[in-house]
Amino acid sequence: MRAAIFILTSMMFSMMVFGQHHQPRTFLFVPGAWDGGWDYAKIDSILGKKGDIVYRPTLTGLGERVHLSNANINLTTYVTDIVNVIRFENLHNVILVGHSYGGMVISGVAEQVPDRISNLIYLDAMVPNDGESAKDVCGDLWDKVMVPFIKDTVMLYPFGPAKNIYPTDVPQPLKTFTEPLKIRNPLVKNIPAVYISMTKNGKPANEKMGYSRAKARNWKIYNLEGGHYAMREQPENLVKKLEEVLQDQNR
Repeated sequence: MRAAIFILTSMMFSMMVFGQHHQPRTFLFVPGAWDGGWDYAKIDSILGKKGDIVYRPTLTGLGERVHLSNANINLTTYVTDIVNVIRFENLHNVILVGHSYGGMVISGVAEQVPDRISNLIYLDAMVPNDGESAKDVCGDLWDKVMVPFIKDTVMLYPFGPAKNIYPTDVPQPLKTFTEPLKIRNPLVKNIPAVYISMTKNGKPANEKMGYSRAKARNWKIYNLEGGHYAMREQPENLVKKLEEVLQDQNR
């Protein structure tokens, strides 16, 4: 009798602490350009308290791996970074979330390990077509916004001065923006894909590089009012939006 009461109490406690999840979910967040896994620490904490497992790797040459930066790093390097996390951690049923430039990376990852991914979530992200580079996805914005910040073999952070203290955005190797991506694996179409659009007064901020492309693919689009860096500015609301997305897909 005591054992039964103990088990019941433990189950009730688990439900209170971790919510209604019967099994931990696996999230893998891919940061955008100039960024790093450090930017997802709050997201990690919130989801961790729900009982979920979170991976937030930093791409080669960025964040705490800035000392590895070199001119030969390209999009293939970044895709390999994430594919290797999935393979070496032996991950399955991965909820793969790519923010901003990270949309390029998760698109490449899906090409290589579609069987390991349960959901693709593009967070205000680039949505590339076959044969496109990030430069191509930028379109006219490349010359207007990005080119002035090219210095030698890197792209400096173009959206105002980066912080002078760590953690902070750092220059990114230029080839990561110019290498095209091949998107040809038919199995990728079997992965549920959605788009979370950051909006300003209800209007999509990243319309040409992501929103309109997701709409053309008939992906379900979710709106979240606020700035581009939701993980920094409103992590709690971002987690709520992710929960909404996943609940919809599990219905």
